[in-house]
Amino acid sequence: MANTYTQLHIQFVFAVKYRKALIAPEWKDKLHKYITGIIQSSQHKMLCINSMPDHIHIFIGMRPTQSISSLMQNVKAESTKWIKEQQLAKDFAWQEGYGAFSYSRSHVPNVIRYIENQEQHHKKETFLEEYQKQLKVFEIEYDDRYIFKEPMQ
Repeated sequence: MANTYTQLHIQFVFAVKYRKALIAPEWKDKLHKYITGIIQSSQHKMLCINSMPDHIHIFIGMRPTQSISSLMQNVKAESTKWIKEQQLAKDFAWQEGYGAFSYSRSHVPNVIRYIENQEQHHKKETFLEEYQKQLKVFEIEYDDRYIFKEPMQ
């Protein structure tokens, strides 16, 4: 796309289905590399990726050649397929939906730092608290019936 110039920084957040803690420390780095490959093969730039056992944060520089929904559908479908093929987690699936939040260039370093420090962050705040706070900060209306739920016991 000649003469098209963009600066789109998007953070994606989505959970494992039923918020099950299935992303194991032993293979989470491999998952991050695999998802990075999906992002880069779609011509987007991976800025930061990190996960907790029940959810993942992905921060990218996004090109306008693909819709957000198309990218998320591809990332979730391909990573699920890979996890199952590698036999890393039994009955793995991502929960429906995702959060997508845009940031200006000046916020990029802070978002990267925030994603890199997820382990420390979640010692103080649960995923649900974090996610609802994000929605409120971005003034996104949501229906409690469709918000990520507490993990099933």
